[in-house]
Amino acid sequence: MVREAIVMLDAEGADALSMRKLGARLNAGATSLYRHVATKDELIELAVDEVFGEITVQPAGTDWRTAARAAAQSFRTTALRHAWLGALLGQTGMAQLGPNLGAFSNGLVDLFTAAGYPEPTGALDTLLSYVNGMTTAEAAWLTSVARAGQTEAEFVVALGGELTEDPAAVRDAKFAYGLEVVLDGLATRLK
Repeated sequence: MVREAIVMLDAEGADALSMRKLGARLNAGATSLYRHVATKDELIELAVDEVFGEITVQPAGTDWRTAARAAAQSFRTTALRHAWLGALLGQTGMAQLGPNLGAFSNGLVDLFTAAGYPEPTGALDTLLSYVNGMTTAEAAWLTSVARAGQTEAEFVVALGGELTEDPAAVRDAKFAYGLEVVLDGLATRLK
């Protein structure tokens, strides 16, 4: 049920997900789905947690900067594959911290703790705020491109832009630049 909900979220977006539509896709009535989850929000929390299982975090003791960069890139890749993720992280409130989301968060806290951060959760929050903010905007952009039925380059030109570089490369460079700035700032907080 959760995997099918993710397929629906990926294909149609968060607004299109309903228990009725999901039940129809599973050849089950919407009311039968409520035997497994109490609410649509609970289903979304399960979907978010499932997707967080796709994000990798290197173990504590690894070079913190390299590991934080890799985790941020993994989060970005996952969030762009599941364009609804960033927006739903803030909407559902995440009443229940699932095992995958917990492992991701705890892995980064352990990494920052081992590196010597006096406030490892602050480092985690700072990194995730940057990554989630950038990827939410990036996912919204890519959703607009997809809805237009054009390539990203065609979309840029259609908006009146001048195409001098590959738009995907520009997005990659912007993300990487901002990430390095965030990591530089975090480095000043080490004990």
